Amino acid sequence: MAEYHLVQRVLFQHCDPAGIVFYPRYFEMINATVEQWFADELQYSFAKMHLTEKVGVPTAAIETNFKAPSFLEDRLDFKLQVESIGAKSVNLQLQVSCAAQLRLEAKITLVFVSLQQAVPKSILWPLDLREKFARYQSD
Repeated sequence: MAEYHLVQRVLFQHCDPAGIVFYPRYFEMINATVEQWFADELQYSFAKMHLTEKVGVPTAAIETNFKAPSFLEDRLDFKLQVESIGAKSVNLQLQVSCAAQLRLEAKITLVFVSLQQAVPKSILWPLDLREKFARYQSD
């Protein structure tokens, strides 16, 4: 089982006036991690999805537990694994840590959708993508 890691440095733009990460900014960093995982590891960039193939992976659900604050210039390690693979969705687990201290945990459900109609419609994952997901599935 593989894990995807993306290290992100906490920037000024992520923080409140006290230099602590403002919680909605974590969602932007989580999305960046998912987007980079698709591009780097699955060879399926958001540009290819949205602009060429007219499909997408919107977040249908996200559950987040904040464990400890993060601060300006912290280097956060975002660890992503696949929890389960459905016919039209995938459940991801993320753990974010800094210097071995857990900062947050998240569970995310992404749905594969066609963007070719006014209202996006869920569609089946391509078999090759399902196989790539399986490499990151947790035990």
